[in-house]
Amino acid sequence: MKISVRVKANARKNEVQQLDENQFLIGVTAPPVEGKANEKVIELLAEHFHRPKRCITILRGKTSRDKIVEIE
Repeated sequence: MKISVRVKANARKNEVQQLDENQFLIGVTAPPVEGKANEKVIELLAEHFHRPKRCITILRGKTSRDKIVEIE
């Protein structure tokens, strides 16, 4: 399954908000430096979908706020 994600780095708290069926807004407290925010995004999505982290891959947008993520 592929989903569209908008990431808000340096947020006050870590949270996942589902906007519609395939669009999510994710707030992470990690800064967007050296992939730390992306690691936290993967961790939060794994927790939200009850999947291991290895099943979640960022396909597009590794350096952007808008990402396409694949969940196996």
